[in-house]
Amino acid sequence: MPDPATTQYFGLPGYVVLWILTLVAFYLFGIKVAYYVRTLGKARPEKRWDRIGERVGLVLTHVLGQRRLFNEPGIGIAHFLIFWAFVFYATSFFWNLVKGLVPILPIPYADDVGWMAFALEAFGVLALVGIVVAAVRRYILTPPRLERTYDATLILGLIALLLVTFLVGAAAKTRGAPGVYLWMWWAHMVTVLGFLAYLPYSKHMHLLAAPFGVFFSSLRPGAPPPASEGASRFEEFTWRELFSGLACAECGRCDRACPAFNSGFALSPKELVHKVKELVRAPGAGGKFLGEVVRPEEVWACTTCLSCMERCPVLNEHIPLVLEMRRHLVSQGEVETPLQQAMMNLNRYGNSFGQSPRARAKWTADLPFKIKDARKEPVEYLWVVGDYASYDPRVQTVTKATARVFQQAGLDFGILYEGEQNSGNDVRRTGEEGLFDVLRGKNLQAVAKARFEHVVTTDPHTYHALKNEYANGDGGWTGRNVLHSSELLERLLAEGKLSAHRRLDGVVTFHDPCYLGRYNGVYSPPRLVLNALGTKLREMPRNRRTAYCCGAGGGRIWMEDPPGVKERPAESRVREAAGLHGVNTLVVACPKDLVMFQDALKTTGLEGSLAVKDLIELVEEAAAPSERSDSHARA
Repeated sequence: MPDPATTQYFGLPGYVVLWILTLVAFYLFGIKVAYYVRTLGKARPEKRWDRIGERVGLVLTHVLGQRRLFNEPGIGIAHFLIFWAFVFYATSFFWNLVKGLVPILPIPYADDVGWMAFALEAFGVLALVGIVVAAVRRYILTPPRLERTYDATLILGLIALLLVTFLVGAAAKTRGAPGVYLWMWWAHMVTVLGFLAYLPYSKHMHLLAAPFGVFFSSLRPGAPPPASEGASRFEEFTWRELFSGLACAECGRCDRACPAFNSGFALSPKELVHKVKELVRAPGAGGKFLGEVVRPEEVWACTTCLSCMERCPVLNEHIPLVLEMRRHLVSQGEVETPLQQAMMNLNRYGNSFGQSPRARAKWTADLPFKIKDARKEPVEYLWVVGDYASYDPRVQTVTKATARVFQQAGLDFGILYEGEQNSGNDVRRTGEEGLFDVLRGKNLQAVAKARFEHVVTTDPHTYHALKNEYANGDGGWTGRNVLHSSELLERLLAEGKLSAHRRLDGVVTFHDPCYLGRYNGVYSPPRLVLNALGTKLREMPRNRRTAYCCGAGGGRIWMEDPPGVKERPAESRVREAAGLHGVNTLVVACPKDLVMFQDALKTTGLEGSLAVKDLIELVEEAAAPSERSDSHARA
């Protein structure tokens, strides 16, 4: 077979033609990539070089393993095949490019090496099948928010062309057809060089940027961005926040998972990141990004549920973008009245209800026993009760049940009484960093007066703040000894300190709270508790990491819903639960979930067919001594 690099074309050896094409392609590629590097260098710095081993692990899992794409098995397998074909073909291309540019090198072409030729042919055929699947999905069975763009069509076409030219060339080489082989060799090389030159100018820049985005992703997804006054312009965002725009594949998975978007709120996580991409492409094209490109109502719609980031296959970071812009809006006083009132209450009283701190433990008055004041006598478990569990009459019933169960289990526990303040988790998610610092400081001062071994709370929002965001680096608070009540209940049942004297034989479903599940990976304990109680658990279609948010997080519980909302997240969730065969109880493990879902039952007309109960209520019913009245409603 003739050597494409030494064959003469219009009086020039092939390697000269190849050098010209290569220099042009790499020049076009290089100037655009250099532009992006310079542009991102003007943004705020952010350290993302720590814990290299973990970052390499993310690349292995999410780039080489394509893990999140397998949440949708069909397209996941297709994308996996296309990706690995791309890896082998890129390797083959650069191998052949080096040989073609310097034909005197004593190395063969990639397709002259048996194992490599086999891999290229096998992956080529499989990837073509994958491209057909991808095309059918995009143009025929199109999922919501996946767009049929010219750019996407061109990219699919280019990938198909480079595969076909190689496979036809390989067949021609085997059958001794030198003319066809030469044409295909050059068509393949020109296609790849053209692809390389076009890539940084296209919307599919993510093919290049995504691996770097994964490597530089947050090792604690959903964590607030570095301290700042907020961001409304290009230079006020960090380089990593802006890099999400370049890495975005515009696949729409974030929108399909977003409770705000699906309820008809102004926010589209996909469009938000797309706007960031356009900002990076032309940072000086407009004025303020926030207010002129992104509207405040988009920013306030987010529940910070983490669904968008959990679904994103390239580990983009939508929530830090939202929090940066919320910080700016708060600093400018651009906050709606209900949220502003909640903040004033939190600042003055330490709770969003505007109630006296002395009323925080008023619910304890109805108990037949006295709960210890952990500031005055040592306890094994410090119970941080939380605002809704302390003040909201709808939740106080559950709070009292919790105290009774703890007492029945022989738990040595106490509370901080008026010394406790709101944990500040949702305050921080509204962008009010200063108030969060105040609340955290006051709580740590109160905790410093107490002697305890473990911390327990029924509120996942409080749990997350205490466990992950209260450590100040001085070694005084680590968050390692913080438990959610479901974790403690599972432990008490396993150790025999609580026993199910009666089995609850009903069929229930369980809602995973965002700040317990996605943020902290606590999925098994509530289910183990339900199993120990004898209930039959029937999972909702969206469960565990894909669980649908109730709509209360990120401070949304303190805000008004805008007009035009199709169906609130909580309403969608109770309909999902009610649609399960035989289920009559939706079990929750969060005070805010209890409030949101009980309200949703009323607005959806499901009060008679579905009950909402906290996990602790079922535990108390099952653990009650056998002589106790059967007046409690069963699951």
